[in-house]
Amino acid sequence: MNKHIALLSAAVLTVSLAVATPPTGKHTKPRDPKPGAAKTPFIDRQNMSLSVKPGDDFYQYANGEWLKKNPIPASKTSWGSFNILRDKSLDAMKTLLDEATKSTNRGRLYQMVGDFYASGMDSAAIDQKGFDPIKADLARVDGLKNKADMLNEMAYQRTQGNGMLFGFFVGQDRKNVSKYLPQISQGGTSLPDRDYYLKNDPRSQKIRDAYRDHLTKLFGLIGEEPSRASQNADLVMRLETALAKAQMARVDMRDPYKTYNKLTVADLSKQTPGINWSDLMPKMGVRGQDTVLVQNPSFMRATDSLLTATPVEDLKTYMRWNLLKGSASYLSDAFVKQNFAFQRVLTGQKEQTPRWQRMSGMIDGTLGDLLGQLYVQKYFKPEAKQRMMVLVDNLEASFKEHINGLDWMSANTKKRALTKLVSFKRKIGYPDKWKNYDGVTIRRDDFYGNVKSASKWSYNYMINRLGKPVDRTEWGMTPPTVNAYYNPVNNEIAFPAAILQFPFFDPDADDAVNYGGIGAVIGHEMTHGFDDSGRQYDADGTMRDWWGKDDAANFKKRADQVKEQFFGFKVLDSLKVNGQLTLGENLADLGGLAIAYDAFKKTKQGKGKVEIDGFTPDQRFFLSWAQIWRTNVLPETQAQLIMTDSHSPGQYRCNGPVSNIDAWYKAFNVQAGDKMYKAPDQRIRVW
Repeated sequence: MNKHIALLSAAVLTVSLAVATPPTGKHTKPRDPKPGAAKTPFIDRQNMSLSVKPGDDFYQYANGEWLKKNPIPASKTSWGSFNILRDKSLDAMKTLLDEATKSTNRGRLYQMVGDFYASGMDSAAIDQKGFDPIKADLARVDGLKNKADMLNEMAYQRTQGNGMLFGFFVGQDRKNVSKYLPQISQGGTSLPDRDYYLKNDPRSQKIRDAYRDHLTKLFGLIGEEPSRASQNADLVMRLETALAKAQMARVDMRDPYKTYNKLTVADLSKQTPGINWSDLMPKMGVRGQDTVLVQNPSFMRATDSLLTATPVEDLKTYMRWNLLKGSASYLSDAFVKQNFAFQRVLTGQKEQTPRWQRMSGMIDGTLGDLLGQLYVQKYFKPEAKQRMMVLVDNLEASFKEHINGLDWMSANTKKRALTKLVSFKRKIGYPDKWKNYDGVTIRRDDFYGNVKSASKWSYNYMINRLGKPVDRTEWGMTPPTVNAYYNPVNNEIAFPAAILQFPFFDPDADDAVNYGGIGAVIGHEMTHGFDDSGRQYDADGTMRDWWGKDDAANFKKRADQVKEQFFGFKVLDSLKVNGQLTLGENLADLGGLAIAYDAFKKTKQGKGKVEIDGFTPDQRFFLSWAQIWRTNVLPETQAQLIMTDSHSPGQYRCNGPVSNIDAWYKAFNVQAGDKMYKAPDQRIRVW
């Protein structure tokens, strides 16, 4: 089942909560390093490779021994600070779900999350059903007679949570953010990126071969004869390859103007003569709408041509594959094992993720506001919100100083930038109001039915936004999520409850640790409002050019320097970081770290020179930054991330920004001749 939410065109990272001395006007007690702080080495020498010069490889210097001592568990594709916190969050969710499953309190909240979890953990009952849960859907597809039937079935399946050929969601109009609009995006493929279908390097060919084998075996599991299953696999590969050729590359999709194409429903129908959208959209639940946003019109034209040229029997096979793909994770063990067999090739993961972790994550993704209420009640302290707001105030004050001090930006554009900065909406911990999931039916003995009911609810919830005022209180993540985000159309920064813990924040840590961790992450999310994409939205979230011409050119010059720096980082054999794909995140890392450092220097510790565990305050600040990015990643996963992830690998998220910050050079006595050294006039300064 596909989850129907609009993707945030933002950076997602991490965050934590910090107690700090405000730079302006806040009456918060300065934080001194606690006398017992040395007993808890927030910066632990045993995790460091002290034989490595900081100026040669700061990431290894700060994390080398930790990386050696923490291999990737067999059930993971990577292991680092984020993974540890995510496992901790999953453990917390398991505790809550076990309690709800066994609870005598059969109130709606406990009944829904408890029975859903129990149904998902009953592997014997799921295995006994085999693929019975989708037999009626498969039979209905087999009975389709013509293209009109196909389009009607596509519309029906989408209302059930299973889309095909293209993406569809309801979200804010980027040029009129007070209004929701139906939006259509490219889609129709199953591999992580279009390039997997189009490149002929050995890695891509290996994955395509494994995918074809995967298709064949899954078709076999629903009773197809081997020769027929093989033919079906070839057909799906041909259709998906054709769709991949029509897709826009990820780098292009980062441009909010390239993907903003507002069309009337009638005009879209003219461009896709095989699809009458005025007829199709009401069958998808969309009524009373005369306008749509289309991410990639040329993709939709190619999709229409493909529909017209493909025989109905072949389209039925492709539709059966989409049903199978969307449901396999929720069927018997044979389907789940085959899914994992393909994932092993794709990611290198050696063992299947434990079932309880998969079920906990799945319930968080489907009934997240119910599970989130339980999570907040048990694990999130109310005073955390206030502490976090103080830290955000401190970072905002530092960012203001940075904007006012820019030598490349005009006064008028600075004024608009400051207006945008102070307009950020802050979301800390959990929503002000919770979704109630009215209409979702959860039964203890029907796992697949539960998934389908939640998926249908999610689709209807999204569709029902149309014609209503935009709800700016809604969150894009659940409280147990270890992450953070900036959403440009709401001009908001959000920090879920689960990210507010060490190594990003600890109430007993000194300010250097908290500012180098959560402080830099808050600065990161703020800077996303001014990265190469976010800067194209104004203070109320509208996509609008508010820059002076020279200011925009000056920004681009500096952003291009960041892009070129990251293009120079090598990851695996011939693979390098894509400096264009990762530009927004790299700008946010650089800006966030610089802003957090200046905010830290306003604290008592930041102004002093008292060492803790043998490190100066500035050294601890940068070491804290380094340790949040420590991560071991499987080579297969890393190769996939280079193609698909807008974030650079942890090593370069650590090293890239510090090499541009003067204070880091001074803190670790980095000199010319050190491998990371950049001459002062070569150090990149953006925000």
